Amino acid sequence: MRQNKIAAVAIMATIFIFIFTILAGCSTAATPTVKKALKVGFSIPYTGAAAEKGAPIGQGALDSWKNINEELGGVDGNKIEVVWYDTTYDAAKATTIVKKLMDDGCLFFTVVSSKEATASKDAANKAGFPGLIVFSSPSLTHPPAHMYAQLPDYGDDWAAFSKYYMQNIWKGTGKPKMALAILNNPTGYGVRDAARAAAADLGIDIVATEEHTATTISEIDALTRIQAKNPDVLFISSTPAPTSILLKNAYDLKMIPGITVASAHAGFTKALIDLAGANVTEGVYGVFPTVNWGADVPGMAKMTEVAKVKHPEYIGNNDYITGWAASLINAQIIKQALANSSMDVLSKADAAAWQAVESKGFLNVKGYDVQGLHGPVDFSSPTDKRGSKSVKIFLIKSGAMSSITDWVDAPYINYEKYDWFK
Repeated sequence: MRQNKIAAVAIMATIFIFIFTILAGCSTAATPTVKKALKVGFSIPYTGAAAEKGAPIGQGALDSWKNINEELGGVDGNKIEVVWYDTTYDAAKATTIVKKLMDDGCLFFTVVSSKEATASKDAANKAGFPGLIVFSSPSLTHPPAHMYAQLPDYGDDWAAFSKYYMQNIWKGTGKPKMALAILNNPTGYGVRDAARAAAADLGIDIVATEEHTATTISEIDALTRIQAKNPDVLFISSTPAPTSILLKNAYDLKMIPGITVASAHAGFTKALIDLAGANVTEGVYGVFPTVNWGADVPGMAKMTEVAKVKHPEYIGNNDYITGWAASLINAQIIKQALANSSMDVLSKADAAAWQAVESKGFLNVKGYDVQGLHGPVDFSSPTDKRGSKSVKIFLIKSGAMSSITDWVDAPYINYEKYDWFK
């Protein structure tokens, strides 16, 4: 009898262990797989010498990503984690930050300024870490490597305006004389290089090139030297604060009103009018690669709705538009990478993932319509690394920037063919 009881207990224990094992197995199988979040990085001069430009661009980008994640459900159902750092417009910080974004597990990074992109590009290109440059210069995409420009570069600004000037403004005989006032970094050097490559073909004589710093407080001496050359045109390529100094100094020297003055898109924004004043900026031309606020395009309503709630101070500032559009392009790159690669590859966020997001993502962005906010984006060319390839010419009248042209194409310039281009 005792043996029968022991046998019964043993059988019951065996059955219990068997059932527990099955249940435990079922529980393990039912545990949901946690997806590893895909990350994108941003390098933004949110504070520092170019904050009047970096803050609205950066905030536009961050607001846009928040809208993509919270209202649109992310990219193909995947919420994207945004990692960003403030560079303070410091090249040394930008170099450190791009390496940190790699270590943070980002698939690619977006860098706002050409100065900081220049500081980042060697490390990024060496690692094969793809980058999107919001405001670019020819030296960043020539020769082509792993950096892509969201928009036409500063050299394209100069070429587009110079062509417009020759066709619509210049009424004199012979060659018009043009002076360049340029920031002493790629923001200015892009214009210098474009003028060197194309001024002769356009029939323009470059009579002076003066450089300045981002923290300048007076350019009277440089403008006095320019004034002595009796130029017909002054073309400025800088950020808004130095551009405002140049315009105020030119106004004091009675150069303006008088000669034609134009600005590349780095300095041509609402912040310029706020800093220099409506009377000083009256009649100044500018080049910008986006539509203006209030344009009848698909992306305007949602962007304006968000900005009114989150950052009403940036309504009317076209830099916010560029940042908002940059994140739309980010999302399209990821969408293409997911469609042509796999989550397994991308989620590792290693060198293989970087290669995949570039070859399967960037290079498959073809004719992407950024909801009409700027020209279509196409990264498929092996040589032309500019996404959008068109700009608009603007004129400041009564304290407001108004576009005076439709989209103007910015033809590709093959800088590599010039011995002087480095």
